[in-house]
Amino acid sequence: MNPQPPTEDTRPSEPPLWSIGLAMAVILGAPLVLYSLAPPGPIREGDTVFSEGEQRVQLSTSIDGVPLKPNDTCLLDPNNPLIVTQIASDQSDETITAEVQGNPSGEWPFCPLHAEVQVRVHQVFQKSATLSAVWEVLARWFERE
Repeated sequence: MNPQPPTEDTRPSEPPLWSIGLAMAVILGAPLVLYSLAPPGPIREGDTVFSEGEQRVQLSTSIDGVPLKPNDTCLLDPNNPLIVTQIASDQSDETITAEVQGNPSGEWPFCPLHAEVQVRVHQVFQKSATLSAVWEVLARWFERE
């Protein structure tokens, strides 16, 4: 009663790497897809919104202590993040007061960092376009070749 040496059929097999990679891709990609498909919901105070394209907006408060003129404006870059500080809803137009968060540029005409600006609802969007940004990066990579 000699035990037989293990053959290829009886050796324990290791899991294939492609199945582990596929499982990791699903685990990491599912939240991204679900976030992109979810509806944005109403804009509330404290939410982060992004500027829709390049926008000229009105400054709400003075940064350096100089009183504001009625038409003091600055320029927001596309996809510039803003934190909503106040929402004033009228029947005719919904105006949002928001604080500039990103793209610090101390040069005029761009909005300074932490400046409060007045924007309208049609000038902002609520969540970043994650899947379209990924798609654009992939398109640029494969376009070069």
